[in-house]
Amino acid sequence: MLVDTRRLEEGKVIETGVCVIGGGAAGITVALELEKQGIDAVVLESGGFRPDEPTRDLYRGENVGLPYEFADGCRSRFLGGSSNCWGGWCRPLDEADFLKRDWIPYSGWPFGKSELAPYYERTHDVLKLGPLNYDAAYWESAIGRRDVRRVPLTTGAVVDRISQFSPPMRFGKYYRSELKRAAKVRVLLYANATEIETNKSANSVTQVRVRTLSGRTVWVSARLFVLAAGGIENARLLLASNSTQAAGLGNGNDVVGRYYMDHPRLLHSKITLRDQWRGNRLYDIKHHYQNRAIAAHGTKIACQFALTEETQRKEQISNSRIWLCSIFSDKDTQVAQALIKIKRGLTGETQDNFSWAREMGTLVGNPGETTRFLAERFLRPRFLMTNVKFQAIVEPVPDPDSRVTLAAERDALGMNRVRVNWKMGEIEKRTFDRGFQYVAEELQRNGVADVTMEAPVMDREWSALLGELPYPSGTWHHMGSTRMHDSPKLGVVDRNCQVHGVSNLYIAGSSVFPTCGANFPTITLVALALRLSDRIAQVLRDGDQLSIARQVA
Repeated sequence: MLVDTRRLEEGKVIETGVCVIGGGAAGITVALELEKQGIDAVVLESGGFRPDEPTRDLYRGENVGLPYEFADGCRSRFLGGSSNCWGGWCRPLDEADFLKRDWIPYSGWPFGKSELAPYYERTHDVLKLGPLNYDAAYWESAIGRRDVRRVPLTTGAVVDRISQFSPPMRFGKYYRSELKRAAKVRVLLYANATEIETNKSANSVTQVRVRTLSGRTVWVSARLFVLAAGGIENARLLLASNSTQAAGLGNGNDVVGRYYMDHPRLLHSKITLRDQWRGNRLYDIKHHYQNRAIAAHGTKIACQFALTEETQRKEQISNSRIWLCSIFSDKDTQVAQALIKIKRGLTGETQDNFSWAREMGTLVGNPGETTRFLAERFLRPRFLMTNVKFQAIVEPVPDPDSRVTLAAERDALGMNRVRVNWKMGEIEKRTFDRGFQYVAEELQRNGVADVTMEAPVMDREWSALLGELPYPSGTWHHMGSTRMHDSPKLGVVDRNCQVHGVSNLYIAGSSVFPTCGANFPTITLVALALRLSDRIAQVLRDGDQLSIARQVA
């Protein structure tokens, strides 16, 4: 059932079994699983079915760290959440990503990859992915094209890794009809959670205060609560829920908001492919991104380079993904930007300052340039390509001083806006440098390409590296701010995603990641949401059975 909160009675108290705060990928996954289990649930979604400026403004805040964009265009505050601006990349974390690594401070999950294996399998249906197979040789054979070939990798230090593309799944759009006809789940639209209220000892949540931008206030009371508002908003809401605990709910050890992570991204070096490899599409993001030609079994795929676990240990670096990126002559023109915006509009991706009329007017007014750009995008003529570079994303190192806090300024609902202080260190720089070097040597050794290396990343400041990019310096993967750890001194939630010290509050989403691998958080956060759903159902069943036993006794 879909409900417009603006039309509810002022002061109304809505009772349910589970209250899910957030209608993004994690929140909707939990809600649909609870529906299957026959469990009453209410989902609180801040927006409606499409973006609107007053709701979008609630995401804005202060950046006090590295050059960084975390609001406009990076998150979507309407049904479906950030799946509305997601590119669809999917790959489970590597086995080593779950392990404690002595050279990576604060690394290690409370459990290994095997714990998530059955849930990763279930994500393929939720995200509409292909076979549960990420073997590069399998996909090369299945695609069977001469221009989709794996390069030889002979040193043992570099491997290639397959990722699959979700369509991409826009959760709010794809699952809207299912949510609308749900018998047990109610989705409250335009419902902004402004405080999680507790009992006097703050060890149990009693209800959530909900406000609309139109001025209405209601409350949701439940047995269990799931906070699934995103990697930044999860921390913000806990910190803002400070009526009982001055430092914020679940923040007795000052961990909420710390260890904030995003994946840094850089372009580097100049690559000259040898003749026999110039038409290969498999490793170049300009050729393989959501490309129907690079697909099998109805699933589009891409391939990236990675350093092996042994190489990472030897070099004392974090994980990474490296691929090729063709640079074309017209990438920064008005026509190029207009076509990119139109493409995003057609795929349902949210973006700022988008107007169909304005973008189409740009194309009509520049017919020659438009024709050239379309030829470049669909035919890939080499004469328009000016360069090929490495593009890399590396695993950030958890840092307690990289954090989300509350700013003094308040939004239209009276909540403190967010302040983000994103930090990174030397390990990430060294990971970029060693990754570029290893892949360059591999390509040159095996006759794939000649590589002219640029100045080392280690020789430059982060602010200079990130500030010069023609796109946001992160990847909009907001993670770690309510991290998972068995100790409440090092984590906000335990291995079951339950907030330490709060009996009925759980957190879903990438904010619980202790470490985050080299890329692609969505598939893992959905796997965790499926696991959490099973946990919640079990807790409720056990509670009901205990209640019945006590009545009988």
